[in-house]
Parts: sequence; structure tokens; C-alpha cells
Amino acid sequence: MLAADKLQLQSTLRQQATALKEKEFNLHHGNLMTVGTQAAVLAGLDVTMFIEFQPPSNDEWAIVLIPRTLKFIFYVLITSAFCSNIFVVAQTTILSVLGASLALRGPDGSMMTATDGLYHERISVFQAFGRGLVFTMGSVVMAVWLHLHWEASVICCSIAVFTISRMREAYYRIVKKFDFDESLTVDFRDIFDGPAAIQAVPKSMWRLGMATIGGKGVNAKDSFDNHDKRRDARIVEEEEDESLIRRQRLKYSLEMV
Repeated sequence: MLAADKLQLQSTLRQQATALKEKEFNLHHGNLMTVGTQAAVLAGLDVTMFIEFQPPSNDEWAIVLIPRTLKFIFYVLITSAFCSNIFVVAQTTILSVLGASLALRGPDGSMMTATDGLYHERISVFQAFGRGLVFTMGSVVMAVWLHLHWEASVICCSIAVFTISRMREAYYRIVKKFDFDESLTVDFRDIFDGPAAIQAVPKSMWRLGMATIGGKGVNAKDSFDNHDKRRDARIVEEEEDESLIRRQRLKYSLEMV
């Protein structure tokens, strides 16, 4: 009974720790889905800019090399932005499907593996999303020089460059504000590897928990029930023996009298 109670206590503690780990999994999963949604919107914008934007002919420029160079940079940037955003969409979709499948249907400890996997993969996702933003803003700078006169191009280009610099400053400011030491994060490995670690059944209990009857294994519950029945039968037998000894002693005392 004590072994069964111990296993039940460890299972309960492990279940509660897994529920806490699930909150962290939902946090990372929600963050990745948010980034993936925004990347899909940017990918739609990039492909629209690639298809719908019609730069003027090279004949309208005094120097033909200038529009050719601007078009080359524009299409390289817009293609890179589109590919970066599509990469984010694909990676977040794969992480969402496989991560949730592993966490819910995987073997024991899969929740920790899936959560840690999402946490480590987020770095490449965020980096690709940042590159997509920068490439999109760079393509906007090239587009204004191709489509507008130089007066308007200077103003619009200044606005775009100022926006890029502000985005960079905001990124570093926010990262610095919300930065924390990774070694101080809450970790549940001490629980899973400590009191919640379900150890193997010792050999002394193996004969009771996984005994074989007629070549077929019985489960632990039936084995413990049979063990309890045998123990009760042994107690009853000992009580009957003690009662028989007392009657014999009483009979001997009466004969002596």
C-alpha cells in the first residue's frame, strides 16, 4: 500500500508540474503565432509591391545606369523581404503543429521538450522577422527614388530612414528594459528529476507488482490486491494459531487442577 501511495503522490506532483509547464508552452506558442501572423501580412504587402509596382522606363532618365541600379536594388530587397517573411510563416506553422503534437501526444516529459524547443527556435524566427522588416523598408526607399521627383524623393527617403532608425532605437530600448538573466528563470527540472521522479519498481516488489500467472503478466493493481489478500489470510491464520495455543494452555491448566 505504501508503494502504491508513493507512486500516486509522485504522479500527482508530476501532473501539477506539467500543468505549470503548459502555461510556459502556451506563452511561447502565442508569441510565435503573433509573429507568424504579422509576417503573413508583410508577405502579402511584399508580393503586392513586387507585382503592382511599375517603375518608369529607363528612357526617362538622363543617365540610364541610375534607374537600372535602383531597380536592381529594389527587386533584390523586395524579394529578400518576401522570402524572409515566408520563412517566418513556414517556421511558425511547423513549430505550432509539431510542438503541440509532441507536447500532447509524446512520451513522458514531452511537455518540457516541446516548451524548450519553442523557446530556442524563437531566436531564428525573430531574426528572420526583423530582416523582413528592414528589407521592406529598404525597398520603400528605392521605390520613392524610382517613382517620384527628386524633391519628393528626398523628403520621403528621409522619412523612411528616420523610421528605420527609430525602429532600431526602440528595439534596443525595449530589449534592454525587459532583459533578464536566463539563469534566474523558473525551471521545473528540479521537480521532475526530484520528488516527481517516478523510480523503477525494485526487484523485491517486482515479484508482487508484475508477477506472471500462467505465462501472462498481471498489472500492478491486481498484484497488490492479491498481496493484500495473502497478507490478510496470513494474519487470520496467525490469529487462529494463537487461539489454538490459548485453548491448549487452558485445557492443560484445568487438567492440573
